[in-house]
Amino acid sequence: MDGIKEGGSITRPPVLDGTNYPYWKARMTAFLKSVDTKTWKAILTGWTPPTQQNVAGAVVVKQEVEWTVAEKELSLDNNKALNVIFCVVNVEVFKMISSYIVAKEAWEVLETAYEGTQKVKMSRLQQLTTKWETLRMEEDETIVTYN
Repeated sequence: MDGIKEGGSITRPPVLDGTNYPYWKARMTAFLKSVDTKTWKAILTGWTPPTQQNVAGAVVVKQEVEWTVAEKELSLDNNKALNVIFCVVNVEVFKMISSYIVAKEAWEVLETAYEGTQKVKMSRLQQLTTKWETLRMEEDETIVTYN
């Protein structure tokens, strides 16, 4: 594959350069799962900063120094996943996701950018199905000349 800058290593997944997304996604899924299951789970389930009610009764984000051990662990899982994603994209791709603090959201931005929304996927599938169903070779065509 032309767009692959690195790869073939269990410690260095390929860099996403915008041309190799299907390959990158499969390799990244395996890589994130190999980091540990909690890191992959952060991609699947997402993470939200811990909150609490202030004296006025409003819900506010907790200060990090007030986080419980469990809240710190969930944050670490998210941060590991986000760091891996940030480290394996080129500069142009990084610009799309650099403002995200939740790994799941960054992952979903990449999915949408390179795979499209569910509607786009269904439309592409319908187009390919129609093209396949209408594929016909004329009687005077040979296999060599058929395109």
